[in-house]
Amino acid sequence: MSRTPLRVSFAGGGTDLADFYESGYGAVVSTAINHYIYVTVKRHGEIFNEPIRLNYSKSEQVKTIDEIENNIARECVRFLGIDPPIYISTVGDLPASTGLGGSSSFAVGLLNALHAYRGERVSAGHLAEEACHIEIGILKEPIGKQDQYAAAFGGLNVFCFKPGGDVTVEPVRMLNGNLAALFEQILMFWTGHQRDASTVLTEQKQNTTSKMDSLLKMREQAQHFQKLVSNGHHNFEGIGKLLDEGWQLKRQLTSAISTDQIDFWYERARAAGALGGKLCGAGGGGFLLFFVPPECQERVRLALPDLREVPVRPEVHGSQILLTNE
Repeated sequence: MSRTPLRVSFAGGGTDLADFYESGYGAVVSTAINHYIYVTVKRHGEIFNEPIRLNYSKSEQVKTIDEIENNIARECVRFLGIDPPIYISTVGDLPASTGLGGSSSFAVGLLNALHAYRGERVSAGHLAEEACHIEIGILKEPIGKQDQYAAAFGGLNVFCFKPGGDVTVEPVRMLNGNLAALFEQILMFWTGHQRDASTVLTEQKQNTTSKMDSLLKMREQAQHFQKLVSNGHHNFEGIGKLLDEGWQLKRQLTSAISTDQIDFWYERARAAGALGGKLCGAGGGGFLLFFVPPECQERVRLALPDLREVPVRPEVHGSQILLTNE
């Protein structure tokens, strides 16, 4: 059984797409959070009629790997050469398709569990690259590489995406207590809307050339964010302003990033005291994250009575094996 964290990104989202970083480099600051994807892998019992069973939001009982409908599960099993009979089950702490990198966390967590099933332990970098290969190389999903690395490594990091696909991981160094203090400023709300990130990201990829100036500014924000949190001071006002500027830039990338309803909620939170915020993930729905001084947090909650708050804290670990059959 593996446990793999979800993530939120603070700055640079969108610069992890190859259409951008192949012309220079991309940079994203993101953190793993204390909400997870759990994946169980075991040898399926011989007494069952089907040699392959998958349980997720639906149940699949099939005879061959080719028949598996879940794209990520099918390609991970095929890639690692897993022979039936096999049982795979997954469950998440939060809904799928909500902007927290759940699909990539599932890919990383499943690969980690399958390696453990084969008696292997692999590095975080190995898991991240295998997940990228599955999602981007094989399945041709129009996504970037930040989610796989955030899920595999955990913690608060600056990820740098270089031409050719190499990725560097630089942990953000903070003084004791500063990371907890940072998260004490964060409020996250569930909008109730799930969305298909592929549609938004496909349009964003098509707009890369015309939106290059905005993407360059978003890359610079990732580096600026690192400086704001690494200097030993609590420049929370600067962080809030950076998040707001990043959200305004992100909204310019495609027409599907935001909606009138999301804009309404965002402006309500800002009027109630939020210093800045963003919609997590590609856009169109999912979770709204706000940076709010403690003295204003209750006002923000009252300003968003139709949204459900989801408490969030940092997670220092990436994908972990919780249980083996050893």
